Amino acid sequence: MDFDLPSDLVAYLAELDDFIDREIAPLQAQDDNERFFDHRREWARTDFDNGGLPRPEWESLLAEARRRADKAGHLRFGLPAEFGGRNGSNLWMAVIREHFAARGLGLHNDLQNEHSIVANNPFVLVIRDLCTPAHRDELIPGMLDERVRLTFGLTEPQHGSDATHMETRAVPESRNGQPGFRIDGEKMWTTGMHTATHCVLFARTSGRDGEARGISAFLVPAHAEGVKIEEYLWTFNMPTDHPRVSFNNVWVPGSAVLGKLDGGLALAQHFVHENRIRQAASSLGAADYCVRESVKYARERKPFGEELARSQGIQFPLVELATQVEMLRLLIRKTAWQMDQMPKPEVEKRLSDKVSMCNYQANRLCCEAADRAMQVHGGLGYSRHKPFEHIYRHHRRYRITEGSEEIQMRKVAGHLFGYMGAGKY
Repeated sequence: MDFDLPSDLVAYLAELDDFIDREIAPLQAQDDNERFFDHRREWARTDFDNGGLPRPEWESLLAEARRRADKAGHLRFGLPAEFGGRNGSNLWMAVIREHFAARGLGLHNDLQNEHSIVANNPFVLVIRDLCTPAHRDELIPGMLDERVRLTFGLTEPQHGSDATHMETRAVPESRNGQPGFRIDGEKMWTTGMHTATHCVLFARTSGRDGEARGISAFLVPAHAEGVKIEEYLWTFNMPTDHPRVSFNNVWVPGSAVLGKLDGGLALAQHFVHENRIRQAASSLGAADYCVRESVKYARERKPFGEELARSQGIQFPLVELATQVEMLRLLIRKTAWQMDQMPKPEVEKRLSDKVSMCNYQANRLCCEAADRAMQVHGGLGYSRHKPFEHIYRHHRRYRITEGSEEIQMRKVAGHLFGYMGAGKY
Protein backbone atom coordinates (compact mmCIF):
# COMPACT_ATOMS: atom_id res chain seq x y z
CA MET A 1 0.00 0.00 0.00
CA ASP A 2 1.23 3.47 -0.94
CA PHE A 3 -0.66 6.49 0.30
CA ASP A 4 1.58 9.04 -1.42
CA LEU A 5 0.08 10.96 -4.30
CA PRO A 6 1.63 10.14 -7.69
CA SER A 7 4.57 12.43 -8.39
CA ASP A 8 3.06 13.59 -11.70
CA LEU A 9 -0.15 14.59 -9.89
CA VAL A 10 1.85 16.60 -7.36
CA ALA A 11 3.67 18.26 -10.24
CA TYR A 12 0.38 19.10 -11.93
CA LEU A 13 -0.94 20.73 -8.76
CA ALA A 14 2.15 22.94 -8.80
CA GLU A 15 1.53 23.71 -12.48
CA LEU A 16 -2.05 24.72 -11.67
CA ASP A 17 -0.92 26.91 -8.77
CA ASP A 18 1.56 28.62 -11.06
CA PHE A 19 -1.14 29.22 -13.66
CA ILE A 20 -3.45 30.68 -11.02
CA ASP A 21 -0.70 33.01 -9.79
CA ARG A 22 0.24 34.15 -13.30
CA GLU A 23 -3.14 34.35 -15.04
CA ILE A 24 -6.11 34.11 -12.70
CA ALA A 25 -5.04 36.05 -9.61
CA PRO A 26 -4.05 39.14 -11.67
CA LEU A 27 -7.41 38.95 -13.48
CA GLN A 28 -9.17 38.85 -10.12
CA ALA A 29 -7.17 41.84 -8.94
CA GLN A 30 -7.82 44.10 -11.93
CA ASP A 31 -10.78 46.46 -12.49
CA ASP A 32 -11.94 46.00 -8.90
CA ASN A 33 -12.88 42.40 -9.63
CA GLU A 34 -12.12 41.76 -5.97
CA ARG A 35 -15.62 43.07 -5.30
CA PHE A 36 -16.89 39.67 -6.41
CA PHE A 37 -14.89 37.92 -3.66
CA ASP A 38 -14.53 40.27 -0.71
CA HIS A 39 -17.27 41.48 1.66
CA ARG A 40 -19.18 42.95 -1.30
CA ARG A 41 -19.41 39.62 -3.12
CA GLU A 42 -23.12 38.87 -2.80
CA TRP A 43 -24.14 42.39 -3.83
CA ALA A 44 -21.59 42.61 -6.64
CA ARG A 45 -22.70 39.30 -8.12
CA THR A 46 -26.46 39.73 -7.79
CA ASP A 47 -28.79 41.87 -9.87
CA PHE A 48 -31.44 42.26 -7.18
CA ASP A 49 -33.62 44.34 -9.49
CA ASN A 50 -33.66 41.66 -12.18
CA GLY A 51 -35.02 38.62 -10.42
CA GLY A 52 -31.84 38.10 -8.41
CA LEU A 53 -29.99 36.87 -11.51
CA PRO A 54 -26.19 36.92 -11.77
CA ARG A 55 -24.93 40.24 -13.07
CA PRO A 56 -23.60 40.01 -16.65
CA GLU A 57 -20.21 41.41 -15.61
CA TRP A 58 -19.86 38.63 -13.03
CA GLU A 59 -20.62 35.94 -15.57
CA SER A 60 -18.31 37.61 -18.10
CA LEU A 61 -15.46 37.46 -15.60
CA LEU A 62 -16.06 33.76 -15.03
CA ALA A 63 -16.14 33.18 -18.79
CA GLU A 64 -12.82 34.98 -19.24
CA ALA A 65 -11.23 32.81 -16.54
CA ARG A 66 -12.51 29.69 -18.30
CA ARG A 67 -11.24 30.97 -21.66
CA ARG A 68 -7.75 31.44 -20.24
CA ALA A 69 -7.85 28.04 -18.57
CA ASP A 70 -8.93 26.40 -21.81
CA LYS A 71 -6.17 28.12 -23.76
CA ALA A 72 -3.65 26.85 -21.19
CA GLY A 73 -4.99 23.30 -21.49
CA HIS A 74 -6.53 23.01 -18.03
CA LEU A 75 -10.27 23.52 -18.46
CA ARG A 76 -10.93 20.21 -20.21
CA PHE A 77 -8.49 18.21 -18.09
CA GLY A 78 -11.11 15.66 -16.99
CA LEU A 79 -12.28 14.93 -20.54
CA PRO A 80 -10.85 12.36 -22.96
CA ALA A 81 -8.07 13.45 -25.31
CA GLU A 82 -10.50 13.28 -28.26
CA PHE A 83 -12.20 16.36 -26.81
CA GLY A 84 -9.01 18.22 -26.00
CA GLY A 85 -8.73 16.87 -22.46
CA ARG A 86 -6.05 14.96 -20.59
CA ASN A 87 -8.09 11.91 -19.56
CA GLY A 88 -8.13 13.09 -15.97
CA SER A 89 -9.02 10.26 -13.61
CA ASN A 90 -11.43 10.33 -10.70
CA LEU A 91 -8.52 10.36 -8.26
CA TRP A 92 -6.82 13.26 -9.98
CA MET A 93 -10.05 15.24 -10.26
CA ALA A 94 -10.85 14.66 -6.58
CA VAL A 95 -7.41 15.80 -5.45
CA ILE A 96 -7.55 18.86 -7.71
CA ARG A 97 -11.00 19.84 -6.44
CA GLU A 98 -9.89 19.48 -2.83
CA HIS A 99 -6.73 21.48 -3.55
CA PHE A 100 -8.67 24.32 -5.15
CA ALA A 101 -11.24 24.57 -2.36
CA ALA A 102 -8.50 24.47 0.27
CA ARG A 103 -7.03 27.65 -1.27
CA GLY A 104 -10.16 29.55 -0.23
CA LEU A 105 -12.43 31.81 -2.27
CA GLY A 106 -11.16 32.93 -5.63
CA LEU A 107 -11.69 33.17 -9.35
CA HIS A 108 -9.88 29.87 -9.81
CA ASN A 109 -12.74 27.93 -8.25
CA ASP A 110 -16.06 29.44 -7.17
CA LEU A 111 -18.50 26.60 -6.73
CA GLN A 112 -21.49 28.81 -6.07
CA ASN A 113 -22.19 28.20 -9.75
CA GLU A 114 -19.92 25.17 -10.33
CA HIS A 115 -17.21 27.37 -11.85
CA SER A 116 -13.65 26.03 -11.91
CA ILE A 117 -10.60 26.41 -14.12
CA VAL A 118 -10.63 22.60 -14.23
CA ALA A 119 -14.18 21.96 -15.34
CA ASN A 120 -16.45 19.01 -14.73
CA ASN A 121 -18.43 18.90 -18.03
CA PRO A 122 -20.43 15.73 -17.23
CA PHE A 123 -22.87 16.19 -20.11
CA VAL A 124 -20.13 15.77 -22.70
CA LEU A 125 -19.65 12.13 -21.76
CA VAL A 126 -23.39 11.59 -21.41
CA ILE A 127 -23.90 12.72 -25.00
CA ARG A 128 -20.93 10.68 -26.19
CA ASP A 129 -21.94 7.46 -24.47
CA LEU A 130 -25.74 7.46 -24.65
CA CYS A 131 -26.85 9.59 -27.60
CA THR A 132 -26.92 9.31 -31.38
CA PRO A 133 -24.03 10.33 -33.66
CA ALA A 134 -26.17 13.24 -34.85
CA HIS A 135 -26.55 14.53 -31.30
CA ARG A 136 -22.85 14.01 -30.61
CA ASP A 137 -21.89 16.00 -33.71
CA GLU A 138 -24.39 18.76 -32.92
CA LEU A 139 -23.93 19.17 -29.21
CA ILE A 140 -20.41 18.27 -28.08
CA PRO A 141 -18.43 20.84 -30.10
CA GLY A 142 -20.92 23.53 -29.09
CA MET A 143 -20.75 22.54 -25.43
CA LEU A 144 -16.98 22.74 -25.45
CA ASP A 145 -16.84 26.24 -26.91
CA GLU A 146 -19.96 27.29 -24.94
CA ARG A 147 -22.15 28.00 -27.96
CA VAL A 148 -24.44 25.27 -26.62
CA ARG A 149 -25.46 25.60 -22.99
CA LEU A 150 -27.62 22.88 -21.46
CA THR A 151 -29.78 23.06 -18.38
CA PHE A 152 -31.36 20.11 -16.56
CA GLY A 153 -35.13 19.73 -16.10
CA LEU A 154 -35.72 16.85 -13.69
CA THR A 155 -37.05 18.13 -10.34
CA GLU A 156 -40.64 19.34 -10.16
CA PRO A 157 -42.60 21.49 -7.66
CA GLN A 158 -44.13 18.36 -6.10
CA HIS A 159 -41.36 15.87 -6.83
CA GLY A 160 -37.67 16.00 -5.93
CA SER A 161 -36.08 12.80 -4.70
CA ASP A 162 -39.15 10.90 -5.95
CA ALA A 163 -38.31 11.74 -9.57
CA THR A 164 -40.04 8.61 -10.90
CA HIS A 165 -43.35 10.15 -9.82
CA MET A 166 -42.86 13.24 -12.01
CA GLU A 167 -46.03 14.67 -13.51
CA THR A 168 -44.54 16.09 -16.72
CA ARG A 169 -45.89 14.14 -19.68
CA ALA A 170 -44.77 13.73 -23.28
CA VAL A 171 -47.26 12.17 -25.70
CA PRO A 172 -46.75 11.33 -29.38
CA GLU A 173 -48.13 13.98 -31.68
CA SER A 174 -47.44 14.83 -35.30
CA ARG A 175 -47.42 18.40 -36.53
CA ASN A 176 -47.21 19.44 -40.17
CA GLY A 177 -46.79 15.80 -41.04
CA GLN A 178 -43.74 15.38 -38.80
CA PRO A 179 -43.86 12.88 -35.91
CA GLY A 180 -42.88 14.17 -32.52
CA PHE A 181 -44.05 14.75 -28.95
CA ARG A 182 -46.18 17.28 -27.11
CA ILE A 183 -44.79 18.05 -23.66
CA ASP A 184 -46.73 19.52 -20.73
CA GLY A 185 -45.48 20.02 -17.20
CA GLU A 186 -43.43 22.14 -14.84
CA LYS A 187 -39.88 21.94 -13.52
CA MET A 188 -38.04 23.46 -10.56
CA TRP A 189 -34.41 24.47 -10.03
CA THR A 190 -33.74 24.54 -13.78
CA THR A 191 -30.30 26.02 -13.15
CA GLY A 192 -28.83 28.23 -15.84
CA MET A 193 -32.04 28.63 -17.83
CA HIS A 194 -31.40 32.37 -18.25
CA THR A 195 -28.44 31.66 -20.56
CA ALA A 196 -29.28 28.13 -21.74
CA THR A 197 -29.76 27.27 -25.39
CA HIS A 198 -31.52 23.99 -24.53
CA CYS A 199 -33.14 22.22 -21.61
CA VAL A 200 -32.60 18.49 -21.15
CA LEU A 201 -36.17 17.83 -20.06
CA PHE A 202 -37.35 14.60 -18.45
CA ALA A 203 -40.95 13.53 -18.96
CA ARG A 204 -42.95 10.33 -18.60
CA THR A 205 -43.70 8.71 -21.95
CA SER A 206 -45.06 5.38 -20.71
CA GLY A 207 -45.53 3.24 -17.62
CA ARG A 208 -46.90 4.07 -14.21
CA ASP A 209 -45.85 6.57 -11.56
CA GLY A 210 -42.97 5.19 -9.55
CA GLU A 211 -41.49 3.13 -12.37
CA ALA A 212 -38.00 4.07 -13.54
CA ARG A 213 -38.70 2.83 -17.04
CA GLY A 214 -41.01 4.98 -19.07
CA ILE A 215 -39.26 8.30 -18.47
CA SER A 216 -37.57 9.87 -21.50
CA ALA A 217 -35.15 12.75 -21.92
CA PHE A 218 -35.80 15.44 -24.54
CA LEU A 219 -33.62 18.18 -25.94
CA VAL A 220 -35.96 21.19 -25.79
CA PRO A 221 -34.85 24.59 -27.16
CA ALA A 222 -34.87 27.04 -24.28
CA HIS A 223 -36.92 29.56 -26.25
CA ALA A 224 -39.36 27.14 -27.85
CA GLU A 225 -43.00 28.19 -27.97
CA GLY A 226 -44.71 27.19 -24.74
CA VAL A 227 -41.57 27.37 -22.58
CA LYS A 228 -41.95 30.02 -19.87
CA ILE A 229 -39.79 31.02 -16.92
CA GLU A 230 -42.37 31.53 -14.19
CA GLU A 231 -40.09 32.85 -11.45
CA TYR A 232 -36.52 32.80 -10.17
CA LEU A 233 -36.32 31.15 -6.78
CA TRP A 234 -34.21 33.20 -4.36
CA THR A 235 -31.94 31.00 -2.30
CA PHE A 236 -29.76 30.99 0.81
CA ASN A 237 -26.81 31.68 -1.50
CA MET A 238 -27.31 34.46 -4.04
CA PRO A 239 -27.33 35.25 -6.94
CA THR A 240 -29.95 32.84 -8.25
CA ASP A 241 -30.19 31.22 -11.65
CA HIS A 242 -32.64 28.56 -10.48
CA PRO A 243 -36.05 29.17 -12.02
CA ARG A 244 -39.39 27.40 -12.01
CA VAL A 245 -40.21 26.76 -15.66
CA SER A 246 -43.50 25.72 -17.23
CA PHE A 247 -43.86 23.73 -20.45
CA ASN A 248 -47.30 24.09 -22.00
CA ASN A 249 -48.11 22.47 -25.33
CA VAL A 250 -44.41 22.38 -26.20
CA TRP A 251 -43.78 20.35 -29.35
CA VAL A 252 -40.48 18.72 -30.32
CA PRO A 253 -39.67 16.36 -33.19
CA GLY A 254 -38.88 12.71 -32.59
CA SER A 255 -35.19 13.50 -33.09
CA ALA A 256 -35.28 15.49 -29.83
CA VAL A 257 -35.28 12.27 -27.78
CA LEU A 258 -31.90 11.92 -26.07
CA GLY A 259 -30.78 8.35 -25.54
CA LYS A 260 -33.40 5.64 -25.60
CA LEU A 261 -37.13 6.31 -25.50
CA ASP A 262 -38.43 5.33 -22.03
CA GLY A 263 -34.82 5.01 -20.80
CA GLY A 264 -34.06 8.63 -20.06
CA LEU A 265 -33.11 8.21 -16.41
CA ALA A 266 -29.91 6.52 -17.59
CA LEU A 267 -28.72 9.97 -18.64
CA ALA A 268 -29.32 11.35 -15.17
CA GLN A 269 -27.50 8.41 -13.55
CA HIS A 270 -24.56 8.39 -15.96
CA PHE A 271 -22.44 10.94 -14.11
CA VAL A 272 -23.85 10.82 -10.58
CA HIS A 273 -20.90 9.00 -9.00
CA GLU A 274 -18.28 11.25 -10.59
CA ASN A 275 -20.21 14.33 -9.50
CA ARG A 276 -20.64 13.09 -5.95
CA ILE A 277 -17.00 12.18 -5.37
CA ARG A 278 -15.80 15.50 -6.78
CA GLN A 279 -18.33 17.42 -4.78
CA ALA A 280 -17.19 15.54 -1.67
CA ALA A 281 -13.60 16.52 -2.40
CA SER A 282 -14.59 20.19 -2.75
CA SER A 283 -16.41 20.13 0.57
CA LEU A 284 -13.42 18.44 2.18
CA GLY A 285 -11.07 21.12 0.87
CA ALA A 286 -13.34 23.91 2.10
CA ALA A 287 -13.58 22.25 5.52
CA ASP A 288 -9.80 21.98 5.68
CA TYR A 289 -9.54 25.67 4.83
CA CYS A 290 -11.94 26.60 7.63
CA VAL A 291 -10.00 24.54 10.19
CA ARG A 292 -6.61 25.91 9.15
CA GLU A 293 -7.82 29.52 9.19
CA SER A 294 -9.35 28.98 12.64
CA VAL A 295 -6.14 27.53 14.04
CA LYS A 296 -4.16 30.45 12.60
CA TYR A 297 -6.55 33.03 14.06
CA ALA A 298 -6.64 31.31 17.46
CA ARG A 299 -2.85 31.60 17.67
CA GLU A 300 -2.93 35.30 16.72
CA ARG A 301 -5.86 36.46 18.84
CA LYS A 302 -4.93 37.27 22.46
CA PRO A 303 -7.97 37.98 24.64
CA PHE A 304 -7.09 38.62 28.29
CA GLY A 305 -3.42 38.72 27.24
CA GLU A 306 -3.23 35.04 26.24
CA GLU A 307 -3.55 33.18 22.95
CA LEU A 308 -7.12 32.15 22.24
CA ALA A 309 -5.68 28.78 21.22
CA ARG A 310 -4.73 28.06 24.86
CA SER A 311 -8.39 27.43 25.64
CA GLN A 312 -9.47 23.81 25.37
CA GLY A 313 -12.90 25.12 24.44
CA ILE A 314 -11.25 26.31 21.24
CA GLN A 315 -8.84 23.40 20.82
CA PHE A 316 -11.12 20.40 21.18
CA PRO A 317 -13.77 21.27 18.57
CA LEU A 318 -11.01 22.00 16.04
CA VAL A 319 -9.25 18.76 16.97
CA GLU A 320 -12.46 16.86 16.23
CA LEU A 321 -12.83 18.60 12.86
CA ALA A 322 -9.17 18.13 11.91
CA THR A 323 -9.45 14.42 12.72
CA GLN A 324 -12.53 14.08 10.54
CA VAL A 325 -10.76 15.90 7.69
CA GLU A 326 -7.87 13.44 7.81
CA MET A 327 -10.10 10.37 7.92
CA LEU A 328 -12.41 11.57 5.18
CA ARG A 329 -9.51 12.51 2.91
CA LEU A 330 -8.35 8.90 2.99
CA LEU A 331 -11.81 7.52 2.21
CA ILE A 332 -12.39 9.96 -0.65
CA ARG A 333 -9.05 9.25 -2.29
CA LYS A 334 -9.39 5.51 -1.81
CA THR A 335 -12.89 5.53 -3.29
CA ALA A 336 -11.87 7.72 -6.23
CA TRP A 337 -8.92 5.43 -6.92
CA GLN A 338 -11.19 2.37 -6.79
CA MET A 339 -13.59 4.03 -9.23
CA ASP A 340 -10.73 4.29 -11.69
CA GLN A 341 -10.16 0.53 -11.52
CA MET A 342 -13.56 -0.48 -12.88
CA PRO A 343 -16.14 0.43 -15.56
CA LYS A 344 -19.09 2.65 -14.66
CA PRO A 345 -21.64 -0.19 -14.26
CA GLU A 346 -19.39 -1.83 -11.69
CA VAL A 347 -19.11 1.40 -9.71
CA GLU A 348 -22.88 1.36 -9.24
CA LYS A 349 -22.80 -2.24 -8.02
CA ARG A 350 -19.66 -2.23 -5.90
CA LEU A 351 -18.87 1.33 -4.82
CA SER A 352 -22.07 3.34 -4.86
CA ASP A 353 -22.39 3.14 -1.08
CA LYS A 354 -18.81 4.35 -0.53
CA VAL A 355 -19.35 7.29 -2.89
CA SER A 356 -22.47 8.23 -0.92
CA MET A 357 -20.59 7.93 2.37
CA CYS A 358 -17.95 10.33 1.07
CA ASN A 359 -20.48 12.80 -0.25
CA TYR A 360 -22.90 13.20 2.61
CA GLN A 361 -20.17 13.13 5.26
CA ALA A 362 -18.01 15.71 3.46
CA ASN A 363 -20.91 18.08 2.90
CA ARG A 364 -21.95 17.81 6.53
CA LEU A 365 -18.35 18.25 7.70
CA CYS A 366 -17.91 21.42 5.65
CA CYS A 367 -20.98 23.00 7.22
CA GLU A 368 -19.75 22.10 10.69
CA ALA A 369 -16.27 23.46 9.96
CA ALA A 370 -17.60 26.74 8.55
CA ASP A 371 -19.88 27.15 11.56
CA ARG A 372 -17.01 26.49 13.96
CA ALA A 373 -14.79 28.95 12.06
CA MET A 374 -17.42 31.65 12.55
CA GLN A 375 -17.48 30.88 16.25
CA VAL A 376 -13.72 30.94 16.64
CA HIS A 377 -13.46 34.23 14.75
CA GLY A 378 -16.28 35.75 16.80
CA GLY A 379 -18.00 38.82 15.38
CA LEU A 380 -15.53 39.01 12.51
CA GLY A 381 -16.36 35.43 11.59
CA TYR A 382 -20.03 36.28 11.41
CA SER A 383 -19.30 39.23 9.13
CA ARG A 384 -18.90 39.10 5.38
CA HIS A 385 -15.30 40.24 5.77
CA LYS A 386 -14.42 36.60 6.31
CA PRO A 387 -15.45 33.89 3.81
CA PHE A 388 -16.98 31.45 6.26
CA GLU A 389 -20.58 32.59 5.88
CA HIS A 390 -20.24 32.26 2.11
CA ILE A 391 -18.73 28.78 2.41
CA TYR A 392 -21.50 27.72 4.77
CA ARG A 393 -24.28 29.07 2.58
CA HIS A 394 -22.86 27.45 -0.52
CA HIS A 395 -22.01 24.03 0.88
CA ARG A 396 -25.23 23.80 2.89
CA ARG A 397 -27.10 23.25 -0.37
CA TYR A 398 -24.99 20.19 -1.16
CA ARG A 399 -26.71 18.39 1.70
CA ILE A 400 -29.83 18.59 -0.48
CA THR A 401 -28.72 18.67 -4.11
CA GLU A 402 -27.04 15.82 -5.99
CA GLY A 403 -29.14 13.49 -3.84
CA SER A 404 -30.08 14.62 -0.33
CA GLU A 405 -28.05 13.14 2.49
CA GLU A 406 -31.08 11.09 3.51
CA ILE A 407 -31.28 9.56 0.03
CA GLN A 408 -27.57 8.81 0.13
CA MET A 409 -27.83 7.28 3.58
CA ARG A 410 -30.63 5.11 2.22
CA LYS A 411 -28.24 4.00 -0.53
CA VAL A 412 -25.63 3.07 2.07
CA ALA A 413 -28.28 1.20 4.08
CA GLY A 414 -29.33 -0.71 0.96
CA HIS A 415 -25.79 -2.03 0.58
CA LEU A 416 -25.24 -2.51 4.30
CA PHE A 417 -28.40 -4.55 4.93
CA GLY A 418 -28.42 -6.42 1.64
CA TYR A 419 -31.39 -4.71 0.01
CA MET A 420 -29.10 -3.78 -2.91
CA GLY A 421 -27.07 -6.93 -3.53
CA ALA A 422 -25.23 -8.87 -0.87
CA GLY A 423 -25.07 -7.31 2.58
CA LYS A 424 -21.78 -6.05 3.97
CA TYR A 425 -22.01 -8.18 7.10
